[in-house]
Amino acid sequence: MHWYTDVIRQYAVFDGRATRPQYWWFALINAVISLVLRLAIPGAGLIISELYGLAVLLPSIGVAIRRLHDTNRTGWWILVVLIPVVGWVWLIVLLARPGDTGPNQYGPPPGSGTGEPVIADGGM
Repeated sequence: MHWYTDVIRQYAVFDGRATRPQYWWFALINAVISLVLRLAIPGAGLIISELYGLAVLLPSIGVAIRRLHDTNRTGWWILVVLIPVVGWVWLIVLLARPGDTGPNQYGPPPGSGTGEPVIADGGM
């Protein structure tokens, strides 16, 4: 659960780097919470799910930008989603790529003494 809470705690942090597991576990937990809200509350589930999505919009953008930084790309690459269909596919490919093992222009690798927890990439 720390994958989720770590991102929520850094809800407005757009600099630095995020590992693949940090991004993908956050995305999975968000999807599950949204689905549960949508299905568990008859009638109002859709509205509550959308409000939840709005509440986690800023942390979601922040972790995606930090994930792009880990692959040595600017956060502006997130705007590639504006290209219909192809944009979403390309962004998923960028977010799934392995991060730089050493320091890059966006800082040291996550967990290298910068206050972020040491988290193994785990091959994800």
